[in-house]
Amino acid sequence: MNDSYALAVHGGAGTMRRGAMSAARAARYHAGLRRALQAGRDILAAGGGALDAVAAAVVALEDDKLFNAGRGAVFTTAGTQELDAAVMEGRERRAGAVAGILGPKNPVLAARAVMEHSPHVLLIGEGAAALCRKHGIAFAEPGYFRTPSRWRALREMLARRTRGLAGEGEDDDERRHGTVGAVARDRRGDLAAATSTGGITGKLPGRVGDSPIIGAGTYADNATCAVSATGDGEFFIRFGVAHEVAARIRHRSESLAQAAGTVIAELGRIGGSGGLVAVGRDGAPALPFNCSGMYRGYVEANGVVRTAIYDEPYRAG
Repeated sequence: MNDSYALAVHGGAGTMRRGAMSAARAARYHAGLRRALQAGRDILAAGGGALDAVAAAVVALEDDKLFNAGRGAVFTTAGTQELDAAVMEGRERRAGAVAGILGPKNPVLAARAVMEHSPHVLLIGEGAAALCRKHGIAFAEPGYFRTPSRWRALREMLARRTRGLAGEGEDDDERRHGTVGAVARDRRGDLAAATSTGGITGKLPGRVGDSPIIGAGTYADNATCAVSATGDGEFFIRFGVAHEVAARIRHRSESLAQAAGTVIAELGRIGGSGGLVAVGRDGAPALPFNCSGMYRGYVEANGVVRTAIYDEPYRAG
């Protein structure tokens, strides 16, 4: 029996352009990814479950204001913040998700509460918040989630639109999307996935992307793989990206690397920018993307954490 473990995370596909990324800023992103990987790795190495590992990894990313999830989430055109998240486990394919919430400190834990404490898969708004309060999920004040850099990004975008420059500068991958996620295989062979996001800067209030949509941005099935996606959410929803990777493995006997790589390449050809992280039932990771870069990393049973931002060798640490 293969009793190894594996964990992969992403901090969003779509990065600051390589020439604009300072060494100091890149180091902060690498450090944030390492903290997330270490949080999940410690659980898996001790024999813990994949669901606990992906939740811990995503909590670490939500707590880091560098990433567009939890603290540091982006703003809507109305100057509000609406957060989405999902979790799924591969043994029974149970899932939970939340959308359009602000209050629970860690949306991924709110999604897990939906899975574990309700008969539903997806709750939104006040209904989701009420469930979280009932089951002791920690809340934070609105100011906790607000960061100067995200507010500035909204003001700049709105100013461009006011000047009639709608779309100018918005082809920058970093402005278009950002999400965090994790996938894992534990020593028992169980898979799990978790995804969390603030969405897109300047999105319309009420917009929901792919992250909380099971089969689009998040999916896990012990027979195939676990997937967490990041990118142009509308494309990922329309093409059921996360499930499509699993379907190619199940029905076409493709390897994880082949299935994930093909799906992301095909998405790019029709205008969908982004990427995903995935772990197969054998623990093999895949981390393809079709844009400027993807904050990402993985760790396997040897315990060595590896991270990368652009198309480059992984840093071990």
